[in-house]
Amino acid sequence: MISVQEALDIIKENAVKRRTELRLVTESLNYVVAKDLFSPIDMPPFPQSAMDGYAIQLSDTTAFHQLVGESAAGNLTKNLELKTGEAVRIFTGAAVPKGANAVIMQEQVLVSGNQISFTKQPSVGQNIRPQGEQITKAELAYRKDLKITAASIGYLAGLGITEVLVHKKPVINIVVTGNELVKPSIDLPYGKIYESNSVMLNAVLQSYGYEVNIIEHVKDNYQQTVDLIKASLTSSDVLLLSGGISVGDYDFVSKALAELDVEQLFYKVKQKPGKPLFFGKTKDKLVFALPGNPAAALTCFYMYVLVALDLLSGNQNSGLSNTTTLLKADFEVRGVRDLLLKGVTDFKTTEILGMQSSAMLRSFSEANCIVYLTQNSGLIKAGTEVPTYLF
Repeated sequence: MISVQEALDIIKENAVKRRTELRLVTESLNYVVAKDLFSPIDMPPFPQSAMDGYAIQLSDTTAFHQLVGESAAGNLTKNLELKTGEAVRIFTGAAVPKGANAVIMQEQVLVSGNQISFTKQPSVGQNIRPQGEQITKAELAYRKDLKITAASIGYLAGLGITEVLVHKKPVINIVVTGNELVKPSIDLPYGKIYESNSVMLNAVLQSYGYEVNIIEHVKDNYQQTVDLIKASLTSSDVLLLSGGISVGDYDFVSKALAELDVEQLFYKVKQKPGKPLFFGKTKDKLVFALPGNPAAALTCFYMYVLVALDLLSGNQNSGLSNTTTLLKADFEVRGVRDLLLKGVTDFKTTEILGMQSSAMLRSFSEANCIVYLTQNSGLIKAGTEVPTYLF
């Protein structure tokens, strides 16, 4: 049995980004850029008005300016070049005509026929966005290893960039085992439970920008387990197994993985919940066998699986963001395993919730963090700083 940190180190050593793909910028949300992007244009591509008002060629001696045209966004009077004493009606985002060196906002202008004067003396460069103010042509626009966000999609599209080379996300399959599991859509027979792990894992994967390729269910039958795992490995980069990894008479996953030559990198972590966690690989594929208990499975996903998926996707800031918060109430740590406890935090203080059983999702459904407490810590007093993983 290994420590939490040892388990994370082994995952990080083996979850190495491999493949890239060219994607449309509009379809690249949450992907990580694999190659530096350089701007093909200046932005803005021309001197641009920052206000609705009047573009002028400013002169200290000119009190009145003659209106000679108009510049709306995308529609500037052709070949217009202002001379001293001339002005153009202009709107936000429109091209500033040649010869203009200031835009005065309309609230500071008096209009009399085709002439304007000012209630406040403007200054050179006022309310003009210079060409290339945001970025110049050939300048680094987006650095590799950054994740694409909604804002960056808008930014890149505004530069005319339509495609981006990104790190390809892993193909993920889920296999859930257990004779006791039935679909939530039927009446619950005595002795059975509703299967929730596959829908939970699918949902949490989606929440972090990952898609599941296939979800399969298998009864507690050895040969069927072998066949289904074999097929699932063929069509995935990462296989998530749920249940059947313990040492009961009907737990066949560990034996099936050994038959399929999946190398065990670790099995069992010194933590609660989620001790019976398996991590292995076969060729370039990774396998996580998660505990069957739902809260334990979700804890292991947050602490380990997410780290691997992020690294495979090129995201070096992998896994949950973490900080330290102040414990809201005294808590006593007993036993020889580290605790991964469901909590609620306001990002300053954290309350450890009740119902911490590995079989219970009720408190998980109310939580927004995992509190990590090390073994044999004894009584931890309120106000003590504790490691807090946010989800």
